[in-house]
Amino acid sequence: MPRPSFSTQLFALWILVAILCGLLTAAVWLMLSSALSERVTLARQQAAAACTAVASRYDLSMQRSSETNVDLMHAVLDLVLIRTEGIEGGFWTPAPAGFVAYAFPTYEGSGVKRDIPEAETPLILRTLKEVAASGQLQADVVSNGADAVVAVACPVPRHADLLAWMLTRARPPLGPYGERAVTILASVLALIVVLALFLALALRRWKRNLTRLERALAPDGGIERGKRLERMGERDLDPIVDAFNRYIDRAELLRREAGALSTKLAQAERFSMLGKMAAQIAHEIRNPAGAMRLKAENALAGDATRREAALKTIIEQVGRIESQVTSLLALTQPVTLYTREVDLSAWLNGMVQTHEPAAESRHVVLTAEARPSETRPVFDPAQLARALDNLIVNALRHAPPGGHVTVRARESEHRLIIEVIDDGPGVRADERERIFEPFVTGRPDGSGLGLAVVREIASAHGGRVCLADDPSQTRFVIDLPWRPY
Repeated sequence: MPRPSFSTQLFALWILVAILCGLLTAAVWLMLSSALSERVTLARQQAAAACTAVASRYDLSMQRSSETNVDLMHAVLDLVLIRTEGIEGGFWTPAPAGFVAYAFPTYEGSGVKRDIPEAETPLILRTLKEVAASGQLQADVVSNGADAVVAVACPVPRHADLLAWMLTRARPPLGPYGERAVTILASVLALIVVLALFLALALRRWKRNLTRLERALAPDGGIERGKRLERMGERDLDPIVDAFNRYIDRAELLRREAGALSTKLAQAERFSMLGKMAAQIAHEIRNPAGAMRLKAENALAGDATRREAALKTIIEQVGRIESQVTSLLALTQPVTLYTREVDLSAWLNGMVQTHEPAAESRHVVLTAEARPSETRPVFDPAQLARALDNLIVNALRHAPPGGHVTVRARESEHRLIIEVIDDGPGVRADERERIFEPFVTGRPDGSGLGLAVVREIASAHGGRVCLADDPSQTRFVIDLPWRPY
């Protein structure tokens, strides 16, 4: 099983940190919520006990239930509430009296607090009205973030429409610095979340840069095409990019040196063949020269008829020598190209029309096929015409009477493909590997230089020529760049 990538491991680590932050936040919130619930229950019980104690104390202290003694109410409230910290309360009657007495003996501020809390007044009145309607002790709780406000009200025995009420607050059990601790903890969690987001952005940028680097290293990426990489602004990745750029520079240098060495090697091979070529040319010229000498000697010793026949033979042999010398010069001298855009269809039809008389004389059907394209190819029409002439002449010589020779040109994947096809006997298996070498021919009267010239012209265009492996027909293929750069 392959090992996960470094970026995948970092992303998994970030996910783990995010999950841990979420779990920590949930745990703290759950702890605070559960602790607050317990404090609310306890506060409700204390407020209910205080309300019952205040109501019973006042009832026991009053001899006449029809009278209202505000001073006694304050005294009872102070006496009972002084024992329970954080509870405030008072007495209330329906309109028009309303709040009759109020006390908060454990108030931490300066002086005695006698003003009823305005913010909690709606909660107190709602609880009092519920008690007035039911005649029983009632409690109501309002949560406010981490705190909760508890209001409790109860009827005073034997005093119609007189109710006692208590108000207290439930806070999380974190001591006097609990809120500050919660604030600090929330700040820490917020900082962790910010760091996690920053890490996520950094991982995203890192992964994007790694993806760019991976694409550049792909088989069809920029490095394979010799394209330099741009620096990514990452301290860890930029040295890698610089190393690849140095590799690209060295590869380009080696490619140029290899091209130069290939050129030198081709020249060396060309010169190494001069010895062989000289021997072959000497052989090819010596035979016609010997024949001319023999004919000349016979002409000198014979009559006018023999002299005329000898002169014809001598002229034929001189033409053969000239053909050999011309092919040899074409093979030994470098091919100079003058490339331009060419109308492929018109050029190919002109080439075929030139050879139509020869095809008719041999009773061979010669046709041209040029597939249309959106752009025109770029090549040297004169040099490529020399190469195509050799292939067409070769095909016409091997095609049987009544046979067919087809010259086809088309574009394929930004390449110019020219095919010369005939239905002749084909090339023997022992000659296929050497057919493009100089002086290799299957005809007794052949020079063996025509296909070698075709190879040189195709190579000069940055292409190649080959004999297709097709058992049903003989097919020579010239493969060139469509528009060389």
